[in-house]
Amino acid sequence: MRKMLIPYVTGGVTDNWTDHLLALQEGGADAIEVGLPFSDPMLDGVTIQRASDQALARGVTVASIMDDLARVREQVRVPLIAFTYANLVFRRGPAAFCRLLADAGISGLIVPDLPIDEAAAVRAAAADAGVDLILLVAPATPDDRLREIAAHSSRFIYAISRMDTTGERATLAEAAAPLVARVRAFTSLPVTLGFGISGPAQAAEAGRAGDGVVVASALMRRVLDWGATPEDLRHEVAALRAALDALEVSADRTAYAEVSGHRT
Repeated sequence: MRKMLIPYVTGGVTDNWTDHLLALQEGGADAIEVGLPFSDPMLDGVTIQRASDQALARGVTVASIMDDLARVREQVRVPLIAFTYANLVFRRGPAAFCRLLADAGISGLIVPDLPIDEAAAVRAAAADAGVDLILLVAPATPDDRLREIAAHSSRFIYAISRMDTTGERATLAEAAAPLVARVRAFTSLPVTLGFGISGPAQAAEAGRAGDGVVVASALMRRVLDWGATPEDLRHEVAALRAALDALEVSADRTAYAEVSGHRT
């Protein structure tokens, strides 16, 4: 099965941010997270905070990001998933917020600071608008909580690989694979891994453990520090895609060897 690749871009981070979004698609993304900047992003590390601050300094709002997306909607072929914080959702109201997302072509929503026991209104509003509310789990999430999250999840479950903020790391957290195994005991939904996945090697390692990966800070740092062009990001995502696709080829070869009695 193809491993999901979900890269991230902060909405409004540059004048041509939708060109970066389209480049992520062309590089091989299966879906794209669009960060809606918030002034106090409690789960985001330094890089995504900088990207949000840069966007906010440019005068970006949720409405302006939706307008930008509406202008490129006909060019977008993969699902878009909004990543933002509860303050923005409740300030506008869950129903109006989710309808705004849907009207701009966004079909998924991640709200990392929204606890499952406070999510009913957002979950109902998202369902009414045709938007999937995607829930997060972490290594510290107990099994009873995992069961509840799995029961109310849509599309896939986002597994945070470490108890930390977002940001690049040298290695994949040891807790990643055990967390995926625990989640799979409660659901047949795909489980994607995020937080700290910084390049093709880590993406492949995470892909072996889970059903897909989310890559955010590594891409945004290239935009912020190096002035990466859309073409630069396309190449970065293509390298991640190739690393994940190699897992599928390897699995096919292993399956053939087992059936045929040969070893590869």
